[in-house]
Amino acid sequence: MKRWLILPVLVVGALALTAIGLADPGHGHKNKPNAKGGKLVFHVTYKVRRNHDGSYTVRREDKGRFVTLAGQSPSADPCPGVIRRGKHGETLEAGKTGGLHGYLQGKVTGGTFNPSATCTAECSSSDFVSAFFGSTAQFTCNNGYAGCRFSFEYTAQRHHKQGLRYHHWVDRGTDGVHEIFIGDIATT
Repeated sequence: MKRWLILPVLVVGALALTAIGLADPGHGHKNKPNAKGGKLVFHVTYKVRRNHDGSYTVRREDKGRFVTLAGQSPSADPCPGVIRRGKHGETLEAGKTGGLHGYLQGKVTGGTFNPSATCTAECSSSDFVSAFFGSTAQFTCNNGYAGCRFSFEYTAQRHHKQGLRYHHWVDRGTDGVHEIFIGDIATT
């Protein structure tokens, strides 16, 4: 049964989301380098698995590229409660490039999965859940950290040529309670 549900979502996702993910990288998503902006171009894939209790596990996977804007580096001044590990800088110049990949995973309750549904043009996680599970469905990742796991990694290749002091940043939340920043992408 689990395999049967994944296949339709992947087919629909491949057809509907390939162009969407590239056309609009998704305003309102967290976990992006330099929250003040930057250009993100990535492919989004959603995977759905039915659980024994009737709920569903939804996993969103992102893979793509980024270009930074000038400002604070992603790990320079995290929000209150964020745990910071590793080396980090303070500022980031515009135009630094690199790759990103990551996932966001949580549980959907209160809805019925429709593998034939279509998503909005932006197709954020909220849009996906509403379209494929109905407007009354609840997704744990839309309600804070509890019941939500995520990990997004950003790496700037050729960091010496780009003048970067730090070139790898991870934004992770795997225990449903804490958000952890590891490393940074920074020029100073």
